[in-house]
Amino acid sequence: MLTIDNINVYYGAIHALKGISVEVNVGEIVTLIGANGAGKSTILRTISGLLKPKSGTINFEGQNIAGIAAQDIVKRGISQVPEGRRVFANMTVMENLELGAYIRTDSKGIKEDFDTVFARFPKLAERRSQLAGTMSGGEQQMLAMGRALMSRPRLLLLDEPSMGLAPLLVREIFSIIKEINAGGTTVLLVEQNAHMALSIAHRAYVLETGRITLAGSAKELAASEEVRKAYLGG
Repeated sequence: MLTIDNINVYYGAIHALKGISVEVNVGEIVTLIGANGAGKSTILRTISGLLKPKSGTINFEGQNIAGIAAQDIVKRGISQVPEGRRVFANMTVMENLELGAYIRTDSKGIKEDFDTVFARFPKLAERRSQLAGTMSGGEQQMLAMGRALMSRPRLLLLDEPSMGLAPLLVREIFSIIKEINAGGTTVLLVEQNAHMALSIAHRAYVLETGRITLAGSAKELAASEEVRKAYLGG
């Protein structure tokens, strides 16, 4: 579904991604793990069109999308849940979800997707008229995920979904990610919690200072002594 081939990305003079190549197949959960500043979020931002690679290609369903405007990337079927959730604090839950469907005109399908999001996240249904900024971190994370799903993405990019959440909520969020994937959405996941990420992913890549240093099945990487020492607490 997605083939990133030898992309190089710069922040000014800083060479943030150095010849990165990543593949995501239809139906997979693929995770990118690594320390803070390794380049994980930069990969997602580049796929989303928020950053432009200096060289290399990003092929999504056979077409090179490198450098295409962010709104056009969404129209092609890729949606991102940003790091830090980024909900619209002064808007209600319902208004945030409506914004997620801004590219769509199929009112019947949009209504069905509201029902699907509320079934998947019952807390959002209870709080549909509440201002997003008054909700807890976990509820805001659910809203950010629901908002991204309202565009009916075929590929969902998740950036640090567990950040700042209590352990019980982290498990709930990861269980929902598995459900979303089982429902037919392919997932590319960036996550600091390597243990949780590897527990649900099919395959994984390890990033260090803008380069991929390891790649393989999630089981292989979870069993790797190198990964265990660096990211899984021994």
